[in-house]
Amino acid sequence: MITTGQILEVLQKVVDPELGHNIVALGMVRDLTVHPGGEVSFTLALTIPTCPMKDHMAFNARQLLTTLPDVSKVEITFGEMTDEERKNAFSMARPIPPKLNAFNKIGRVIAVMSGKGGVGKSSLTALLAVMLVRSGKKVGILDADVTGPSIPKLFGLPAGGLRGSAQGILPAITPLGIRIVSTNLLVPEEDTAVIWRGPLISGTIQQFYNEVLWGKLDVLLVDLPPGTADAAITVIKNLPLSGALLVTSPQQLAALVVRKAVHMLQSLDIPVLGLIENFSYYRDPQTGVIHEIFGPSHAGEIAELTGTPLQLRLAIDPALTGLCDTGQIEQADTTALEPLLALFLPAGTAVSNRN
Repeated sequence: MITTGQILEVLQKVVDPELGHNIVALGMVRDLTVHPGGEVSFTLALTIPTCPMKDHMAFNARQLLTTLPDVSKVEITFGEMTDEERKNAFSMARPIPPKLNAFNKIGRVIAVMSGKGGVGKSSLTALLAVMLVRSGKKVGILDADVTGPSIPKLFGLPAGGLRGSAQGILPAITPLGIRIVSTNLLVPEEDTAVIWRGPLISGTIQQFYNEVLWGKLDVLLVDLPPGTADAAITVIKNLPLSGALLVTSPQQLAALVVRKAVHMLQSLDIPVLGLIENFSYYRDPQTGVIHEIFGPSHAGEIAELTGTPLQLRLAIDPALTGLCDTGQIEQADTTALEPLLALFLPAGTAVSNRN
């Protein structure tokens, strides 16, 4: 019969991503009991009753314990720490440097960022992944927009789609084979609000990199939220970035905010690989006349600031909007993004743009 000591040893592998320690060390495991027939029960004491990662931690605990031969069932109830216990737990909080899972082999990690919201950064991340897969690359997307994730919606992936194992978290996989992790794959409904503090956001991003079974990837794209706060700092300082792609739009305000992101990257010695100006213009399908709906381009001045010669101006495309809204972005035409292949492919590599 299995002992409580053996169970606690296994539960040390379950980490609270906000606090950066395992649930045993944090004193979160209470009333642990081994019942006849191999049933195990315990209470998981949370820092707050509404802890958004409670189901995720409970899921990981069940997955690990049910791999033990003498455990037939795991019952977990939720409790709450006292103010003093909570204070002691938060005093232990520390960032955990990500250690890539032993099963993983990732070639390049590239961040897609803007500094400003609403410029189409997530859709461009998705399109870039589609283009790379069509060119023969193995690609993953880490959705680091923890509180406002949209990557699963673009690919038509249902909420709650992540699964765990004793080795780590299994990513969702699209029909083209793109591997994806996102907080919207953890919550039960896609419109569930994720209301998290900075330490939890940072811990979740590191856990997504460290504990997901990515396997062998040529490229891992990291879709960053707007701004230069917790998520961006975590990715830039803790993940082995090869560089960043910047996304902007023609408005002067967008250019101003993107310049802030440029200065952040430069201060941390992260190379800017390219600049994409989205919604740059609209081409009338009847006359072919170009209309600059959001004003004249500022891509040139930002490119000069970053020192990158690679810049793209992408048109407003109503057809792409429809594909994004219906979760069919893998059917999109990615021809306009092909100049970016120079960042990933040897010169002269042919591209098959299957729509």
